[in-house]
Amino acid sequence: MAKLNWGMVGGGEGSQIGPAHRLGAGLDGEFAFVAGALDHRPEQGRDYGQRLGLDADRAYGSWQDMLAGEKDRPDRVDLVTVATPNATHFEITRAFLENGFHVLCEKPMTMTVAEGEELVHLANHTGRICAVNYGYSGYSLVRHMRAMVARGDIGKVRVVVAEFAHGHHADATDADNPRVRWRYDPAQAGVSAQFADCGIHAMHMASFVTGQEVERLSADIVSGIPVRTLEDDAMVNFRMDGGAVGRLWTSSIAIGRQHGLAIQVFGETGGLRWSQEQPNQLYYMPLGQRLQVIERGEGNLSPEADRTSRVTVGHAEGMPLAFGNIYADLAEAIRARKDGRTMDPAANLYPRAEDGLRSMAAVFAVAESGKADGVWVDARPPMFR
Repeated sequence: MAKLNWGMVGGGEGSQIGPAHRLGAGLDGEFAFVAGALDHRPEQGRDYGQRLGLDADRAYGSWQDMLAGEKDRPDRVDLVTVATPNATHFEITRAFLENGFHVLCEKPMTMTVAEGEELVHLANHTGRICAVNYGYSGYSLVRHMRAMVARGDIGKVRVVVAEFAHGHHADATDADNPRVRWRYDPAQAGVSAQFADCGIHAMHMASFVTGQEVERLSADIVSGIPVRTLEDDAMVNFRMDGGAVGRLWTSSIAIGRQHGLAIQVFGETGGLRWSQEQPNQLYYMPLGQRLQVIERGEGNLSPEADRTSRVTVGHAEGMPLAFGNIYADLAEAIRARKDGRTMDPAANLYPRAEDGLRSMAAVFAVAESGKADGVWVDARPPMFR
């Protein structure tokens, strides 16, 4: 079976996220890395692309050059990953969708709700895939957690608690470091810092696992380092459309926390908890019974978990493999469209443009509520109200 052609915008040399995408896309042999515009500096981007193995004529100096060079090729890329600075996501994603490419965009998908709604409409109009890289939803046991909730193993969900807290921006003497400062600058980051950066991962995880969407929320946001205009810590209470109550804490000033993404779900007949720093174990407590530890890699967990477990039980799987599961989902979706068939339902879990839109609506809702001392606000995008 021929590989699908894959290209990347952004993710250049020294990028934090670029290597994870390249590892993930190449994991299963589904995608061939054939084109890229990897740096905003044309010469550096072309040079790095060729060092990664791209042909000289497909190592582009800009995303505009890549779009022009790829759109009429008979062997053009099947999927474009957008891994550029946040403010450029919308423009680049829109341009490639308009020209018939499938797109995987890094989060946040856009900087405004209106831009998010435009991309949802555009993806629906063109029939192209517009996916958003909530890559943590690719972990095998996260998918098993979702399957357990869906099949009723813990009964009706009552409460979901999500966290994404780290301490890597806690040093006040480092607040003027350009690599840190931009994250708290409204001109570059928008209306939110920590919630838009990390909190939306935790909120997406809550929706992904429970199968419920956030309807309204109340937020308490603070700048623990006072010179910051935007928040570095937020506590968000929310209500979901299936009746679940949500609690979310996100912080960049939690000294002692390293990554800190975790989720707990409590239902009528049981509870579940999982942490991204210990991704091989899912803790399950049935009502009135003893705690059970579910190990990643055990046989016959669920189709969603079995499909996405890559190495034998007892060995660690990490973020690039979770990204690989998102790419495997997308490969199955693209091939199903090419073949005119229904895709494997266990693979139909990649985050959509609708997820990116809901996240952006939540970002603005958190900012609005936080400025109004926690007033409850509608967290839904206008098109979903």
